Formats: sequence, C-alpha cells, structure tokens
Amino acid sequence: MGNVYLVRHGQASLGAADYDQLSELGQRQCVALGTYWRERGQQFDLVLRGSLKRHAQSLAGIAEGLGQNLPAEVWPGLNEYDSAALIQAIHPGALHAPQTAEAARQHFRLLREGLQAWMDGASEPRGMPSYAEFSAGVAATLAHVQAQALSRPDLRVLVVSSGGPISTAIGQVLGVNAQTAIELNLRIRNGSVSEFALTPKRMALLGFNNVAHLELLSVPGLVSYA
Repeated sequence: MGNVYLVRHGQASLGAADYDQLSELGQRQCVALGTYWRERGQQFDLVLRGSLKRHAQSLAGIAEGLGQNLPAEVWPGLNEYDSAALIQAIHPGALHAPQTAEAARQHFRLLREGLQAWMDGASEPRGMPSYAEFSAGVAATLAHVQAQALSRPDLRVLVVSSGGPISTAIGQVLGVNAQTAIELNLRIRNGSVSEFALTPKRMALLGFNNVAHLELLSVPGLVSYA
C-alpha cells in the first residue's frame, strides 16, 4: 500500500497587498513539518505542487527541514480558487483587506456564501473556472497519482496545495456533498497534513488536518487557519 500526503501551504499573508506570500509564521510551519519528517526517516517518490508562490515557498520550507531536494511536478489543478472573486460575485462593491479580527470573520462569512453559490452553479466569479472545471482539475491530479501506483504499489506521494483543492480531493474520495466539502475546506489548518492510503484501485482517507509536527514543539501560536 502507498500513501499520499496532502499538505496545505503555510500561513500566507491575509490582509496584505500580496496574499500569495508566506508569512514568517508560515515559513516556520513548513520547516517544522520537514524537520518532523526528517526525524522519522520520511521519504517521497513523487512530489506534486500547485503553481502559486505560496506552494513553491511551502515546499522549499519542507525541503529545508527535511534536508532533501524535492523536485516537484507542477499541477495547475492544485491551485486555489480566487476568494476575492468568489465574494465579489455575491457581494458587489469594494472589498477591504481584513485587518481586524471582526473583518476577518466577516471575510470568511462571505467566503462561505460565495463558495456555496459557486459550487451550486448560482454564481460565475470573474476570471475563475466553474466549480465543475475546478473539481475536474483536482480529479485529474488524483488520477495521475493513481496511475503511478499501478507500477509502484508502495508509492509515497507528497502533494503541496491549498485548502480548496485538498478539501475537494477529500470530498471526492469520501463522496461527500458540496456543503460538507465547504466545512472541510474552512477547517484545514496551515501546514497541516491529510493522508490517503493508496492502492492501484482506490484511495481511502487515513488522516485529516494533522498538525502534530507543530503541537510537539509546544510553542504558542504556531497553529493557524488563514
């Protein structure tokens, strides 16, 4: 049996001019994960990531902690949706960067509504694919991994992506509805690891949203969601 480890990028820069950039905390989260794996002798046969800057930076942090070079295949199907476009599709008008706790809560309330409308086909966010197309990109990535397992049943795969594609992948494996996929999405923590068991015929969920590598450090504030 093989394993697929799906890692959400480290904390990005919510509220900044460029969200697609790891914060200092996000960098520490990824290095901590790599160090955790190095201490346990973890190896990978295949590495995939999205093409966003925070995906590349997260993988670099993991590689630093792991002490290994991790050449990766870049899959656009692992890229995140555009949260601003989702919100604007249901909430026209100026959007202000969430600089306070209350503003961040409002942002995620609107994001939940925007996700639901997009997944239901009730909105067409500017510059974004339909949810069916987004989901198909995730499914194509999983199919690629599955195909590699045909010749290597014990394949160990690292996937570095974002909350949207990861929750979509989990939803596809579990066969859940859109509402449940949204709940999974909004609970995935930065730098967390979800895991699939992999065989040539199927994938099965083994673990979800694990941050043991951060909790073991006993440093306050290392666990984050946004």
